[in-house]
Order: sequence, then structure tokens, then C-alpha cells
Amino acid sequence: MNSRVEHALANIPEPLSSHLAPIVQSNDFDATISKKQFEQLLSLTHLSDKELRLALLPIAAAFSYAPISNFYVGAIARGLSGNLYFGANMELFGVQLGQTVHAEQSAISHAWMKGERGLTDITINFSPCGHCRQFMNEISTAKNLKVQLPDSDEKRLHDYLPEAFGPNDLGIESGLMSEVVHSFTFKDDNILLEKAVDAMNMSHAPYTNNFSGLAIEMTCGRVFLGAYAENAAFNPSLPPLQVALSQIMLAGLKFDDIKAVALAENAQGKISHLAETQSTIEALNPDIPVSFVNV
Repeated sequence: MNSRVEHALANIPEPLSSHLAPIVQSNDFDATISKKQFEQLLSLTHLSDKELRLALLPIAAAFSYAPISNFYVGAIARGLSGNLYFGANMELFGVQLGQTVHAEQSAISHAWMKGERGLTDITINFSPCGHCRQFMNEISTAKNLKVQLPDSDEKRLHDYLPEAFGPNDLGIESGLMSEVVHSFTFKDDNILLEKAVDAMNMSHAPYTNNFSGLAIEMTCGRVFLGAYAENAAFNPSLPPLQVALSQIMLAGLKFDDIKAVALAENAQGKISHLAETQSTIEALNPDIPVSFVNV
């Protein structure tokens, strides 16, 4: 467990701190609170649902990697399963600011990569920027998504984004996190490329058809996947590399421990993530190999 998470836990008041510690300090804690664990915490602490979510935000924010701004934002997305997924903002030295991942994007992509098909609510320690409001509007459950801030009553996303532009305006009915059945296949001696194709089959790219996925192997042997999350407004789209890097951050691992990267894209796509992926990885460590396949 990283020191900032330990510090956040130490500053959470009792009795929540004592009941939360075994969860957060567990070796298999993956920045997720299961529905059962959340219900147990509610019962043990006698906090309301809102109070408990807000009390957990400092733990989520402690996962943030913000070496440029030193501004740490946490978010907690609740999936349709009832599980809660932490997210935090992520910044990278040496690349353009467009490679930044916002806390809301981190939490949402975290839930998505773990199989959620929609969200009921998201809790954030700072008001969502316009970029994130637009990103959230792409979600399959955007119409009913609730947003909770520390000093405000819970509101619907569309209270923050009235007269919203979204997928329907471009004739797209399926939103981000909807169940999809892509059928891309690839067999190769490079197992990491095969895993990238697995991630590609999760991707949401209805505007460019650039279905794409990425796999990152760590020196410890763990592999993290990222799928492309396209947005009707284009600019808030989240590339597969950023999704995967966010998963690494939330796992408490370091980018210094990346061993190899593999990117897979649809050969018929109208855009490509290859150049940006290569340049970002080079900024992290020019010795990390990046393999690529068009499927």
C-alpha cells in the first residue's frame, strides 16, 4: 500500500478507519469496494450511503498521480452491480496535457474494464469540469446518472450538462459501457498482442470505427488492459493507453515497472493511436518495446 493511501486511511475518523483498514490494507485490494463490503461498512459505522461515499473519497484521491499540478482528485463510480470503483487523476511528464486522465474518467474506465455495463452514480471531491461532464454523457446510463459532490445535494448529470450533445445526436444508440460483441481475432507468438485484441473487443468507437485495445505487461508479470473509449464530442475520448495506465496507477504499481506494451487496432479505422502511444511510452521510458497489429 502506498504511503499516501496509508496517510489518508490514518486521517479517516473512527469507527470507519478501523473497519476500512482490513479492506484497504489487504494484499488483493484493487481500488474496489464490493457491494457486500460497502453494505457491511454502512451497518458497522451507521453512516448514510452519501456520508460513507464521501468519507471514502480521500482514499480514492490518494491514488492520484499528479506531478505537474499537485492537485489530487478522487472519484468513486458505483456500477450497476453495486460495486464501487475508485478513480483518480493522472498526469504525465514530458507529453502534452491532452494525455491527462481525469478522476471521473479513471473511475469510469476502471468500472468498465472490470465488466460493468453502466453506472448508477459517481461521487467526486471537486465539481466535474466540462470535459468530464461530456465524457460521462457518453455512458450507457447517462440519462439517470447521479453526481454527488461534498457540499451539494445529489444531482442528475444532466443538471450539470443541460441541453447536452451526445451519441443520439450522431445517430448512435449504444453508449460507452454497453455490452458489445466485437469479433476481432488474432493468433501470434506474441501473447501480449493477443491480449490487446481482447481489449480491442471491448472498445467503444462508433464514430471512427477505430476499435482498439492495448495491453501492458509489468516486470512482475501482471498484465493490464485498456480499451478505447470514444466520445461523441471527439476531444473527451479516452485512448486505450490512458485506460491501461490508469489501471496500473490504481493497482498501486509504478510506470517504471512497465516491461512491454502491445497495441491492436481495426485496420478499417479512420484514425490511429499508434503515434501517440509510441511518443507517450517513449516519454515514460524509451527502452519499453511497443508492438502493434492492425486487425
